[in-house]
Amino acid sequence: MTDAPPDPLGNGSPTLSELLERYATLRDTILGLETEKTELGEVIKAALLGGEQAETDLYRSSIKVQRRLEYPLERFREVFGDAATLEVASIDKKKAEALARAGDIDAEKLRELALVKEIQALVLTAKGS
Repeated sequence: MTDAPPDPLGNGSPTLSELLERYATLRDTILGLETEKTELGEVIKAALLGGEQAETDLYRSSIKVQRRLEYPLERFREVFGDAATLEVASIDKKKAEALARAGDIDAEKLRELALVKEIQALVLTAKGS
């Protein structure tokens, strides 16, 4: 015999369908909030990059540049061989094949991509710090 699931809604014993409904509501709310947060972040980053400043009673905003080093697959393979390449590869084979089948990517051009990606991240810093 299994224990009943916890009652996050506080209204007795919810059914599995009620739990699923609550889960879906929370998921949809979170997805909506994440989308809105992303959109607001882009607007704020653009304004900060344009020289504007923004702060609230609790936070001040700034832009932090982040760089990420990447290794091109073919060059890595040429230098370290097939076995090492397969060991460290993180390419989604299905997605890459789908793009190739659709004619959306050219393998030669893909290998010529840049190694370093720069991202601007919005940073909120507590004013007391």
